[in-house]
Amino acid sequence: MSQGEGQPGDGLRREGGRPEPHRPEASGNEPPEELAEWIPDLAPMFPTASPFLARFLPQSPPTHAGLKVHFCDLHAFLKYLHEAAWYGYLHATLGDQSAYVLLFEGRTVTAAAVSATGEQALGELLNLYEQGAVLNAHPLPPTYAHVLSGVGSRAWKFNLTEDFTGLHARPTGAIFYVRGEIIATMPATLPYEGAFPAPLRPQTLILPSSLAGWAHRPYAMMLRGRDALNPILDVHRAFRAQYGPVGLALLRALHDRLSPAEYAMRSDLALHDLEPLVQEFLKTGYIREG
Repeated sequence: MSQGEGQPGDGLRREGGRPEPHRPEASGNEPPEELAEWIPDLAPMFPTASPFLARFLPQSPPTHAGLKVHFCDLHAFLKYLHEAAWYGYLHATLGDQSAYVLLFEGRTVTAAAVSATGEQALGELLNLYEQGAVLNAHPLPPTYAHVLSGVGSRAWKFNLTEDFTGLHARPTGAIFYVRGEIIATMPATLPYEGAFPAPLRPQTLILPSSLAGWAHRPYAMMLRGRDALNPILDVHRAFRAQYGPVGLALLRALHDRLSPAEYAMRSDLALHDLEPLVQEFLKTGYIREG
């Protein structure tokens, strides 16, 4: 099962785009009574939120609270969380506007705002922060972050298999599953029964081109850049000594006409690690825009 596109708040959808509630033939997925006392019942942090992701985020005291643009650069903070392989979620609020971003291994993997999900919602959080929003960072256990990494704009028909990892949501509450086992429950609901399967390895969200245009455009090799890719030339040895295997791999990707965003997605890298390299390659004449 994979996560498709839809509109926030749609619930289950069928062909034609109309909501379709799924009615299970039998529940069969409640924890046995003797095990229920051992399964944590998580309290939702934002029980009245409309975005699906926000609705199922568990309560967690923030490790960083009250961050503002005047004294904390958000890109530097994201880089710090990435280097720490941090698990949890960010919440930015400005007036009645909010945005939520889930981090897995320090990577932004899913996001939600009132009118957007995914990359656009990640952009919304950055925009709110730049406008003066207050940002809090709430840690989560890695298993909870993995379960929630599949929550997007639509839910799928629930089919419990022995390897199912993800969230099962119903009008009566939600269940967190890891490899077919219940690890937690939560009194947060959907109007229909549905599932948000978690990907085996959550992919990193890439900023939209409106916020990171440099990452989405193609770059052409200058003569010096082509020479840097030729192992028999001194330019190659000097380039490798200065930028290492990471820089060499990025230059090869640009030579193959991949944009930095495409390369970051394929290689599971963070854009903020690539941006200084791209700018340096431009400045030193290895590549040019276009």
